[in-house]
Amino acid sequence: MASPTTTRFAPSPTGYIHVGNLRTALMNYLIARKAGGTFILRIDDTDPERSKEEYVDGIKQDLEWLGLHWDRIERQSARLEQYHAAAEDLRAKGRFYEAFETPTELDLKRKKQLNMSKPPVYDRAALLLTDEEKDALRAERGDGVWRFKLEQQRIEWQDGILGDISIDAASVSDPVLIRGDGQILYTLASVVDDTEMGVTHVVRGSDHVTNTATQIQIMQALGHDHPSFAHHSLLTGPKGEALSKRLGVLALRDLREQGVQPFALLSLMARLGSSDTVELRTDMAELIDGFDIDRFGAAPTKFDERDLFPLTGRYLQTLEVDDVADKLAALGVPESKTAQFWAVTKENIETLGDLDTWWAMCRDGADPVIEDDDKDFVAEAVALLPEMPFDENTWRNWTATVKDATGRKGRGLFRPLRLALTGQEHGPEMAALMPLLQVIKAKE
Repeated sequence: MASPTTTRFAPSPTGYIHVGNLRTALMNYLIARKAGGTFILRIDDTDPERSKEEYVDGIKQDLEWLGLHWDRIERQSARLEQYHAAAEDLRAKGRFYEAFETPTELDLKRKKQLNMSKPPVYDRAALLLTDEEKDALRAERGDGVWRFKLEQQRIEWQDGILGDISIDAASVSDPVLIRGDGQILYTLASVVDDTEMGVTHVVRGSDHVTNTATQIQIMQALGHDHPSFAHHSLLTGPKGEALSKRLGVLALRDLREQGVQPFALLSLMARLGSSDTVELRTDMAELIDGFDIDRFGAAPTKFDERDLFPLTGRYLQTLEVDDVADKLAALGVPESKTAQFWAVTKENIETLGDLDTWWAMCRDGADPVIEDDDKDFVAEAVALLPEMPFDENTWRNWTATVKDATGRKGRGLFRPLRLALTGQEHGPEMAALMPLLQVIKAKE
């Protein structure tokens, strides 16, 4: 009987979630939900120096904002005993050994190997040390690092995105799993967690491919089968440039602060890099049903945060006035005007923050934009403007009167009047906007 589908998102609480992290989280979430399985949030906090509780809270808040609800949460800092037990198992099997080289010594070895056109991998010199030599090095330098001894053969698996993968373990250094200060590193902790928690599918970035190869051997050494792996492409900027330096400014909380809506972000990230076109979804079930990991490719994927704003605008158009009532109340829109104001403005905004400008214009009037050639015409037109309050017929009746008085028509009639009343080239239908205008500075 097949194991129930179980996935995990394992962020390190050393910073806030950014769009690159989200891609990994979302894919794992959608796979679990589509199969009716389990989605685990696993906090990778084995580094006590860099892990911060504020980031743990931030990770939870960001996932909750997006609606990516986990079935259970685990913390690696609470599982150190399990990792040490696995380390003892590896020692007993002759697959774990202590090494004492300094970073400088390792760097010199790598340079020498490169000069000899050899792969810059660890030479396993520590395996030749006698017990006396180890004791002497330990007394001189302190405890060494613990490396996993790879079997130097090809490591192969069928990747869910990249297809057939084959890596020669002889081209990879024996990975360090425990640092000299005793800190358990990700590679060991992740192996133990994935196997003991029954994780069946692991989706992560393509920069983990070599790491996956070593983890497969560690899992086998511990007597476990490995889960299905899929490695998604890495994000680049819109011109193909590396995104790594900008990820700090692409934190989810920063995008939220800019007004990006959750379903705009989810809709983009659920399709970006796949053969499917990006379509706005407004329901999580639609995102889940439409997700297929097989449709994603290996090529670097261009991401442009500007694409999030038109999607946000389209999402906002689907909302009813009750959905934004708090925002409108905070702006000071009278309750009697909220439905009308939302109906008029919702198709002319990209974020809810854009409502501020529209309400300020309705409440206080706009700074008129009047081109030199239109000064006399606008003055004459404004003199013909009826008294407030305006209604839905005011624009039609007024422009008809102005047309008769001045002979202007079409764009030459309507454009200068829109600019004079709103200060903008484009916007809502003027007939619908006029009843909301409180002050017309152009008339003064």
